Amino acid sequence: MENHIGRGDIEVIREVFAYISRFRGKAFVIKIDNDIINYEYFPILLKDLSILHQSGIRIIIVPGARNRIDEILTQYGITSSFHNGIRITNSEMISFVKMAAFDVSNKIMTGLSGNNVNALVGNWVRAKSLGIIDGIDYMNSGVVEKIQKEPLLKIMDNSFIPIFPCIGWNASGKPYNISSDELAVSICELIGAEKLFFINSDPVLKSANYTFPDDLGVSHEGRISRMNMDIVDKFLDLNSDKKEELQRVKRAQDAARRGVHRVHILNGKTKGVLLEEIFSNLGVGTMIHGNEFEKIKKMEEMDIPGVLRIMEPFVQDGTLLIRDKQSLLDQIDNFVIYETDGVIHGCASLAEYNEGVGEIAAVAVDQNYIKLGIGSKLINFLIDRAVKNSIEKIFLLTTRASDWFETIGFRKGDLSELPIHKQDEYNFNRNSNIYIYNLKKKTDSN
Repeated sequence: MENHIGRGDIEVIREVFAYISRFRGKAFVIKIDNDIINYEYFPILLKDLSILHQSGIRIIIVPGARNRIDEILTQYGITSSFHNGIRITNSEMISFVKMAAFDVSNKIMTGLSGNNVNALVGNWVRAKSLGIIDGIDYMNSGVVEKIQKEPLLKIMDNSFIPIFPCIGWNASGKPYNISSDELAVSICELIGAEKLFFINSDPVLKSANYTFPDDLGVSHEGRISRMNMDIVDKFLDLNSDKKEELQRVKRAQDAARRGVHRVHILNGKTKGVLLEEIFSNLGVGTMIHGNEFEKIKKMEEMDIPGVLRIMEPFVQDGTLLIRDKQSLLDQIDNFVIYETDGVIHGCASLAEYNEGVGEIAAVAVDQNYIKLGIGSKLINFLIDRAVKNSIEKIFLLTTRASDWFETIGFRKGDLSELPIHKQDEYNFNRNSNIYIYNLKKKTDSN
């Protein structure tokens, strides 16, 4: 029996190759929580990290060691305490903390070696004491002061993966226990990393568990797949009673504010989670990003094949009229596209007529991204354009999306409300519903 690659598989392959090309030579910082390291899928995660490294992506790993530190301290009968989520590390404990941190790092290095990847565990971090805060002396708990950039870059240039234990030293060689989360962000800042991944054991963020703003898009299974900085602020405010469980979201937001382009929060107990997140626009975790990640822009000629691809299933089921490259070229000034990381996921057009009337048409969204609010964003963008151009009324014709257009503010209209030439062109065989959006009040208020 012959095996055939389906159309959907081809799209996935295209997406993967596009991302490999884009990220080759870029740096990814991977923060791995300690509890993931002992999980059954951890060897698969190491294999996937090796694949990324071998494809030309520069990988830096920062393993957490909290659980291992707890184990070793318990083994030696030492009790530790925390304040504001930070372990208070005294001089008796610090040697055991170092033991645990390097133990975890060495385990990762050994696993990578088993995948034919060279890695190094190093002491590239200069640290300083946290000092006394609110009367609490943190002793040997510290913060990152400086990371040695040149040795780090040289290591990566020589095809090694650097592994950073959560230990830093001051100028005189005194060791400090430092936050691996903070260390990961500091590394990203230093080298201009493209992505930061927090891989932990927490469940993925589901919309059913939280209050979320109206402009937050969710995936078809209810997962909060991405948030820009503005939405994160709203989301955290609406869920202030869950501050503790959303700490990682806050850390991701802080990282993005410090210049990390994309911050991904992943459940490491999912098989293949890293590759699925990287090589798909929809992903499997939650991504925090700057507002430039997704944008609506004017369609260009090179975008037309992508737009036709988006339209194809809607043409086949009769929702959209048939269009070809030439017809889109003829209307190129009317069309806008919605793209994510340079990949087109939606389109729409606005034609303007002399009577102060505009027509919205050709609204299509990639079916895998339907629930992310892309259609509403496209419509709102075109409404804003219409207002700026002093259009007083928008109409559209639809056969299957009447309910959706009503939910975003359109009202049912009739043929007499269309411009005369559109009345003459109306196709009674399609019997499309007519919907109207009155912009006069908006235009007057501006």
